Amino acid sequence: MSRKIEDMRYILVTDVGSTTTKARLFKNQDGDWRFLVAGEAPTTVEAPYEDVTMGVRNAVREVEELTGLRILSVDGSYIEEPYNGKVGVDCYCTTSSAGGGLQMMVTGVVKKMTAESANRAALGAGAIVMDVLSIDDGRRAYEKIRHIRNIRPDMILMAGGTDGGTISHVVSIAEYIQSADPTPRLGVAYQLPIVYAGNKFARKNISNILGDTFSIIFVDNIRPILEVEETEPARRAIHEVFMEHVMSHAPGYLNLMKWTDIDIMPTPAGEGIAMQLIAEIYKQNVLGVGLGGATTNVYSIVDGRFNRSVSANLGMSYSITNVMKEAGIDNIMRWIPFDIEEGRLRNIIRNKMIRPTVIPQTIDGLIIEHAVAREALRLGLVHHKTIATRLKGVRGEKAITRGITTQDMMDTYIDMMQIDIIVGTGGLLSHAPRRVQSLILLADGFQLEGVTAVFQDSVFMMPHLGLLSTIYRDAAWSIFEKDCLLRLGCIIAPKGIAKSGDRVMEVKIEIDDGSVLNESLKWGEIKKIDLAEGQTAKATINPSKHFDIGNGDGKTLVTSVDGGIVGILLDGRGRPLTFSDDKNERKQELLGWFKTLKMYPEDSIEGV
Repeated sequence: MSRKIEDMRYILVTDVGSTTTKARLFKNQDGDWRFLVAGEAPTTVEAPYEDVTMGVRNAVREVEELTGLRILSVDGSYIEEPYNGKVGVDCYCTTSSAGGGLQMMVTGVVKKMTAESANRAALGAGAIVMDVLSIDDGRRAYEKIRHIRNIRPDMILMAGGTDGGTISHVVSIAEYIQSADPTPRLGVAYQLPIVYAGNKFARKNISNILGDTFSIIFVDNIRPILEVEETEPARRAIHEVFMEHVMSHAPGYLNLMKWTDIDIMPTPAGEGIAMQLIAEIYKQNVLGVGLGGATTNVYSIVDGRFNRSVSANLGMSYSITNVMKEAGIDNIMRWIPFDIEEGRLRNIIRNKMIRPTVIPQTIDGLIIEHAVAREALRLGLVHHKTIATRLKGVRGEKAITRGITTQDMMDTYIDMMQIDIIVGTGGLLSHAPRRVQSLILLADGFQLEGVTAVFQDSVFMMPHLGLLSTIYRDAAWSIFEKDCLLRLGCIIAPKGIAKSGDRVMEVKIEIDDGSVLNESLKWGEIKKIDLAEGQTAKATINPSKHFDIGNGDGKTLVTSVDGGIVGILLDGRGRPLTFSDDKNERKQELLGWFKTLKMYPEDSIEGV
């Protein structure tokens, strides 16, 4: 884009989702870029339409109806650019996850080393990783070949071997792929792309084995030496191949690509860029989540290092029964403060899978959905921690020849006490009837510790703004800050365990208007302090012995806290969060928390 942002009036960004295409129109209002209006329509990637531009046109037409601004050409065949005072927009771009998004298989020599590095590279590029194949993954050769043949990915990322290291194991994986001869997901009209980011001295071998059947792109080694991980060249190549090979074969994307001013970006990649922008602006550690219908995406930016994980089997509609399966029905029932038969609860969750667009019609139904959401968040974070790891040893690749199948890796570097900001997006969080519901779901699902600010995407436009920030960063952040990010508030939650009646902490809140509040929390209590968005307070937190708020057991922390729509939440329930073994006591605990926070209409849970 060569046009100056100050010369523009309107920017249109769409997200072509798997079920819904979402259009967002932004306007330059006297030099201040703001969100103007949203339009949505069903995505049209599948039969009988098989043309994504139809869904885009329908979403844009809704924007036209709401604003009176004509954006599409008269025949609807393109977006009018630039804005001429009456018609058109000055810039149009889009993200997409239609048709299942970018689906990949990754390979490496050692599961906990080069294969894991390849997995991180693919996830960071916005892909859904269908399978991770390695020499030491425990499967026999015929099982690997059969699985490669069956999964039908959009592309394959191959890694393995340091530069000058093993060649034979990399060749073995290439032979598995050659024997399997997998068919691309979008058909047989083109060669399946393979991005090779392994030992550079094995490139000739890879070409000899796979060159006649596959389209191979060679990039720098992800692990040139054991102590270094370089994923960026592979990420760039994945995006380029995605545009050139995958998107060009999806129904209608060739036309859509002609409409856009920049390349189409996978939706999760746009969302990830948005999360990184928040971390960059605030210069703090950020943990974000996109809680969707089919997947739960978790993003972390810790000390400048970005990681993304996709839990493709954890979602709140299409994948909701998988949450039930992975979490276990007892873990869901622990969040429900009323009696319900296990069989009935299972059927309610199954019905949500069958009818994914149905929203709860009763408070009981909403509470059940929130119970499942907590478990989806918990499991998504558990999965993310397996991705967000530091490399430690150098024994993994060398050890494989000695029959050792694990690499010496440090534990995850995701420490909830070190997370400064939590960001939530996705339908269930963004459209919660009460904002406090989103805040407590994130607090319970992620088990927040210490002092944490909580943000929320207001109307699902983080992917749009993430993409826009790659060309017009300041404009994107202006919209982000004023119209997208809702400051829900701040959670103060000490880590530790106690008994009923024990004191957990004392908190002194000095608000910038001069008022002072003093609160004391006992074990199991939760309190809310109203502190409006834009207000700042000085918090002096004195945890009891064996409780840690960030400075160590029993040590005082003095910090600044910002208000929000909900305010400040003082959480004395301890970490890890535990429940009473007595069924009736557990229900009363839950009801007490819900009533204190006014999570639901009081008369609706009064008789529970």
